[in-house]
Amino acid sequence: MLENLRERLQAHRATRLDESLAQAAVLIPIVDRREPTILLTQRTRHLKQHAGQVAFPGGKREVEDTDLLQTALRESEEEIALQASDVTVLGRLSDVISLHGMRVTPFVGVIAPDLPLHAEPGEIDAIFEVPLDHLLADRRTHTDVIEVDGKPIYVPSYTIEERVLWGLSAMMLVELLAVGFQRPLSLTQAPADGELRYHPQRRRRSRPLTMDRSR
Repeated sequence: MLENLRERLQAHRATRLDESLAQAAVLIPIVDRREPTILLTQRTRHLKQHAGQVAFPGGKREVEDTDLLQTALRESEEEIALQASDVTVLGRLSDVISLHGMRVTPFVGVIAPDLPLHAEPGEIDAIFEVPLDHLLADRRTHTDVIEVDGKPIYVPSYTIEERVLWGLSAMMLVELLAVGFQRPLSLTQAPADGELRYHPQRRRRSRPLTMDRSR
């Protein structure tokens, strides 16, 4: 399943947004099991931002980070004790903008199974894995429809063992599944079926992530 992923990601022209925005980066770790999984974290509930949310390891860029990949790898080590030497980086996905105006860059990497990971208790409540097949089958519970600058974005929401994967992390997954695994998913087109949940209109300081693969 992972043989062609690197080639597709390397060929992908990821969207890069306004570099004047505050920067952050995350790592999307794919665990190289016989049936691959994607590793996720659940944030602690006392954080000022993103409390209790399901997310990929990552965070804000620090002055000493030479680039955003280093940010993603450094934050992954700080949050879940994932060593950079244990990550085979395959490529990057398009930048997305958080509601707080942060430009977030996702990187995709492969890691071996059963590494000695542990959560940093001040930030992370749990580390867990989701079968890639679950996401490839698009077993979403519903779709959040978020109008951004007058245009709807269709963001899937997944429930995995009572944890909800939605929002920015789900947007990143849509691109990974569409580009890396050639699934017919899009943030700009409504799904063929399932519940749609509409949210108030929002405005961003830069254009949203699109799934136009011809760009």
